[in-house]
Amino acid sequence: MISASDIHRLVLGHFTRPATEALAGHQIVVAAYMVPYGDAWLLFDSGLGEGDPAVDEHYQVVRRPFLPALAELGVRVEDVRGVVNCHLHFDHCGGNMHLPGRPIFVQEVEFQAAHDADYTLPSLIDFPGATYEMVRGETEILPCVRLLPTAGHVAGHQSLVLSCQEGPVVLAGQAYDDASDYARADFACSLARSGSPGPVAEYPAWVRRLQELEPYQVLFAHDLAIWVSERPPSRLPLPSS
Repeated sequence: MISASDIHRLVLGHFTRPATEALAGHQIVVAAYMVPYGDAWLLFDSGLGEGDPAVDEHYQVVRRPFLPALAELGVRVEDVRGVVNCHLHFDHCGGNMHLPGRPIFVQEVEFQAAHDADYTLPSLIDFPGATYEMVRGETEILPCVRLLPTAGHVAGHQSLVLSCQEGPVVLAGQAYDDASDYARADFACSLARSGSPGPVAEYPAWVRRLQELEPYQVLFAHDLAIWVSERPPSRLPLPSS
């Protein structure tokens, strides 16, 4: 079983929110995650896609090239066993085309949405060698590796739940834009579950599902902060005598 510290974050660039969106003018980090699995790696998200100069100008895109970023970790393309995208917007699936033949795990509803007009860049979806594994709902795709639907940003959004020594680690993608927003939802869910009097803020149903899993950490695609459980890790290996 891996440790939370075995998961490597790859910062693959950033973009700037345009004036028509919330947080206008803010620079938004784009992060992916490398998860060791046996003698190979599982990739969660793959960075900013290319192919549309108008999109690049609109979002003032700054990329860190995908393949050199892998190489800096000492990871070869052939070492990547599979890909999970939280969803298929251009800032989450841009490196997929460098991994033809690898299974790309995606919720079926998200794959369908990705073929709607103006949803994403079509060249990032239907590239030569693209191999999709359709998922419907919560699914264990490998031992100790589970996909969990976390709809909100888009209907087909999913997060990756990894069994680690310290407890479950959740790669939450853009389920929330940042760790603080998730923390507020987690707190509201805790209040509701405890029967606390007074109003409770709304939160998605999947937040309760995450609480049931008792995650140790939750990590995000557009925030370098990490949500960490208040509960101390109880599954660390005992020191040898």
